[in-house]
Amino acid sequence: MTTPAQITVIGAGFGALSTVRALRAREREAQITLIAPRAELHYLPGIIWIPSGLRTREQLTVPLAPFFARMRVTHVVADVTGLGANGRVVHTTAGDVANDSLVIASGGRFLKKLPGIEHAITPCEGIAAAEQIRDRLRALEGGTIAVGFAGNPNEPSAVRGGPMFEFLFGIDRQLRREGRRERFELVFFNPSKEPGNRLGPKAVQHLLAEMAHCGIRTHLGHKLQRFEVGKVVTEGGEFPADLILFMPGMTGNAWFDQTALTRSPGGLLQADAQCRVVGSEQVYVVGDSGSFPGPDWMPKQAHMADLQAEAAAQNLLNGLQGLPQAATFPVELVCIIDAIDHGTLVYRTPRRQLLLPSSRLFHWAKRWFEQQYLRRYR
Repeated sequence: MTTPAQITVIGAGFGALSTVRALRAREREAQITLIAPRAELHYLPGIIWIPSGLRTREQLTVPLAPFFARMRVTHVVADVTGLGANGRVVHTTAGDVANDSLVIASGGRFLKKLPGIEHAITPCEGIAAAEQIRDRLRALEGGTIAVGFAGNPNEPSAVRGGPMFEFLFGIDRQLRREGRRERFELVFFNPSKEPGNRLGPKAVQHLLAEMAHCGIRTHLGHKLQRFEVGKVVTEGGEFPADLILFMPGMTGNAWFDQTALTRSPGGLLQADAQCRVVGSEQVYVVGDSGSFPGPDWMPKQAHMADLQAEAAAQNLLNGLQGLPQAATFPVELVCIIDAIDHGTLVYRTPRRQLLLPSSRLFHWAKRWFEQQYLRRYR
């Protein structure tokens, strides 16, 4: 009797969990081990609604033990520290875990090299960051709120700007609802003159026009120098800020440095079109951990991680059977830029770009999608 394959998945986010589902749908007998420090999924797209009270920590945290039981997954509660035996062994804080094939879906790490970055809140660090924004907004009686993002200069795709537009427009809408918008100045800053160009030219024009309509000041095209207490400093001047929300560019996990895995110029794992880590056997990467071939606007978002997970799972199983690994993933950007009670839909593929203006329908569509998505894991 053939021994079931031992497959290890690193991570417990969108890419990792989608990989588990894709593997189990194709292979019932494989032994799947997942390594992550906690058995929880934090639904980060929903944190944009925490400052306004539309969501709470409890609503965005999904215990994964029932999902692991249904999928017959062994969960190792640990942090990964490195790899051995050309990827066939994962070193963790709970000991070594052997595998026949490995999927790395441990997300990315934010570049926090900008001087004074401790004076800013990085929203996508998680639920606690969104709660901090909520509490700071409640405490402020007025002042300037600065919202911006930047990229990894060595990795054009390693940027996550979409949520920052949502925090910006969401805060504007929230303050108007509370009847205190006139006490605040909102400033959007970005080193590019065309922020959000990954969404497409029409989307950039729409976003900038919407900022003008909402009375949001912009500070664009100037390289960031530093943050100070109550201040944002750029090469094109400085401006006051009582609250700074800033999303830096992304790079790879620190433990990647303890491996021989091929890295991209920006520090991510270099992948091919089949989600294989270049130069490694039976080692795959999904989601924010990887640098993938494709157009320069390829997004870092959960939707892309889900698509990559399908390709990685198929190729992994084919590889274990000695079959060709030819599955690839489509490049598709789908984004609803939400503002508490309405949203704008942006859709982009290599052949098509679509922007549908603000509508309450898109806000409710985003909420419906969240409910449907999390149902898989509850």
